[in-house]
Amino acid sequence: MNKRRRLVGTVVSNNMQKTAVVEIERVFRHPLYHKVVRSVKAYKAHDELGTSPGDKVRIVESKPISKTKQWVVEEIIRVEERSQDDAVEELGV
Repeated sequence: MNKRRRLVGTVVSNNMQKTAVVEIERVFRHPLYHKVVRSVKAYKAHDELGTSPGDKVRIVESKPISKTKQWVVEEIIRVEERSQDDAVEELGV
């Protein structure tokens, strides 16, 4: 296995062509105050697999693909189950 960084996160948006916005949540303890802090960061990743919002994916570091894309969706870990009711709500019907 190579030395590229790999992160696991949730797909938030896939409105762009072949691009998914993946949200990575990091939980750590503050060094001075010892409070548990949750930090969330969004990465744009190249998506050839066709993910949908809610899917849990692994992204891997790559060479820059565009100005804001330096990550590629490596695999879909868990597919979010969607019902027909969800599709109707998104269309605003």
